[in-house]
Formats: sequence, structure tokens, C-alpha cells
Amino acid sequence: MIDHIVLLKLKPDYDVNALAAVMDGLAGLVPNLEGFVSFRHGINRDYEGRSPAYAYGFTGQFRDSLALSVYAGDPRHLALGALLVAQCDDLLIADLESA
Repeated sequence: MIDHIVLLKLKPDYDVNALAAVMDGLAGLVPNLEGFVSFRHGINRDYEGRSPAYAYGFTGQFRDSLALSVYAGDPRHLALGALLVAQCDDLLIADLESA
């Protein structure tokens, strides 16, 4: 399994509705892309005080690297990603592979 983790450093004037639409769109890909197992998103509570600039984030879980690659190249994901990038000053992305 691969956990695709994305933390968002949102622009000060980001559009709440645009962010919600992107999250809904990404969640909608789960049943439509083979190997895209789950999607969750929410506010970064940063309980350890190590990532305060990244106020929001999401995770997608993928069966394997091939499924993640299909997601990465999917035109729907690319369009949603472009909308998301427009709302952010920075993104931090990590892909954690587990047995």
C-alpha cells in the first residue's frame, strides 16, 4: 500500500469553496480509478507544532505504485490539481510505502 500525503500551505486569500470543490472532486475519483482505495482530508491540527504553515491536507491510499501512477496522470486529477495549486503558496507531498 502507498499513502499519498499532501499538506497545503494555503494562500491567505484562498477560496474556501474552491478548496471544498477540489476535495469533493478528488474523493469522487476513488470509485473511478482502479487501486485508489481511500481518500481523507481535513484541517492540520499540528499537535506537535511542527507544520503550522500547512493548515490543511489530504491523504489518498493506493494499492501500489502503478495505481498511484495512474492517478497522477489522470486528466481529472490533473485538472483538480491545477485548481488546488492556484489556492496554495506551497504543497508538501510524501508517498509512504508499507507492506
